Amino acid sequence: MKINFNAFEEKHHDRFKGGEGVFHQRMVEDDACKIMRGMLQAGSSLGEHTHEGDYEVVYIVSGAATMIFDGVPEELSAGDCSYCPEGHTHRLMNTGDEDLIFFAVVPKTAGM
Repeated sequence: MKINFNAFEEKHHDRFKGGEGVFHQRMVEDDACKIMRGMLQAGSSLGEHTHEGDYEVVYIVSGAATMIFDGVPEELSAGDCSYCPEGHTHRLMNTGDEDLIFFAVVPKTAGM
């Protein structure tokens, strides 16, 4: 199934999950999964959160980031992927000078 993210409304979340700045997001979701294209400007971040009932895969398209996974920092750049299994915690920060562009897939695990 083709997903044209440009066809979806871009939403803007201030201080998403307690992070800094604005999270720009285009997303498609159904009962089983969320798939999103996200953008964080330099200095912006997604706040720390734990995945319960789902997990998340984040793929960096462009920019530089630090993912704090279960308290351990991991440096990410274009082409890197981060996986946060159910029951684990992570936080994403744009640590570069340009926009951080990424895709995230969040499948639900409950009932599967």
